[in-house]
Amino acid sequence: MSVSAHLTELKKKHATLSIEVEEAQRSPGIDDLQITQMKKQKLKIKEEIERLST
Repeated sequence: MSVSAHLTELKKKHATLSIEVEEAQRSPGIDDLQITQMKKQKLKIKEEIERLST
């Protein structure tokens, strides 16, 4: 897989996680720990995108 293809996949995952986090924050049944874990995963993806973009 090329770097640009990998970046594209990471950006898609990041966008998907953003939507999931927003939906989870609106849902009263979702545990705060789950939201925190999703945010950490989102941050890791963002850091990887930045690392590969430089």
